[in-house]
Amino acid sequence: MIRTVEDAIAQIAERREGQIVLASSRAITDLRVDRLILGPATKEDLDWYLVGWPEGAAFQLLSARVDKVDLEEGEALFLPAQRDAIHRGGLQGLADVVARLMEPDTGCPWDLEQTHVTLKKYLIEEAYELIEAIDQEDREGMIEELGDVLLQPMMHAEYAQRRGEFDLPLIAQQQAEKLVRRHPHVFGDKVANTAEEVLANWDRVKRAEKERHSILEGIPAAMPQLLRALETSKRAARAGFEWPDLEGVFAKLNEEIDELDRAIEEGNVKEQSDELGDLLFTVVNIARWLKVDPEEALRTMLTRFTARFQQMEQSSDKPLSELSPERWDELWEKAKAGE
Repeated sequence: MIRTVEDAIAQIAERREGQIVLASSRAITDLRVDRLILGPATKEDLDWYLVGWPEGAAFQLLSARVDKVDLEEGEALFLPAQRDAIHRGGLQGLADVVARLMEPDTGCPWDLEQTHVTLKKYLIEEAYELIEAIDQEDREGMIEELGDVLLQPMMHAEYAQRRGEFDLPLIAQQQAEKLVRRHPHVFGDKVANTAEEVLANWDRVKRAEKERHSILEGIPAAMPQLLRALETSKRAARAGFEWPDLEGVFAKLNEEIDELDRAIEEGNVKEQSDELGDLLFTVVNIARWLKVDPEEALRTMLTRFTARFQQMEQSSDKPLSELSPERWDELWEKAKAGE
């Protein structure tokens, strides 16, 4: 019987050419290396590690009690590497499947062609499919689409790891550290009793971290412009650039409508575009005052419009393009009442 952890490490290193990982938490789980899990560890911890291993593949190294599950100080559990197995448990299972798909010699040809750039569109597509499942309150659809979204950072991480850039544990670690830093009211001695105070703290910490000189820095220009407008409006308001009341926002709305009317009368296409942009931004500010997400409001409206329009198509006895204005109104009201 091996008496010390050092002896165990020496034996395993000799047999596996030094491929040893010392794990004291769930952070390290990789089927392609041996594991020596040092105590203390509970049954719940150990069960999580054992998912995917054949029965009997793991054994207690320093304890003679084979029926003992929990590890005490100085005891350890040895998990030999399973070179050809796939870990089917939870997040690690997905990471192992992605690793197999992107294995240079034996992986999937399509997956092996992917890069950070080629994967961009899939992240956007999967995010929108998830939003649709949420809107439809489709539980099974949400599970599937959340999985598709989760796959995206896994693939980016695997691609980067094979290039020696970064890996999934580093991404997770830095994200956890960032969340702790930006929630000093939870993990520190700051006080934040409202969501607004939380956001103010978040902005201060974020600006200090990134050495930004403007509260508007860091808003992605590539995001949907309605969402970009809302985020810009929120940040400007948090900095104090704000109307005193909702009536002031509506006054600005009327002002922008008048300016758009003048640009149309003058036939100035450039000014028409500029004034229409100002008008849209003012509408976004109204939405912010009403605590309505303008992107969500527009999405809901378009879903409603699509359903009504399709109902009109089904109810009409001739193509819609051949209908009179009166018949259009009649069918529209009928579709609207049918909701």
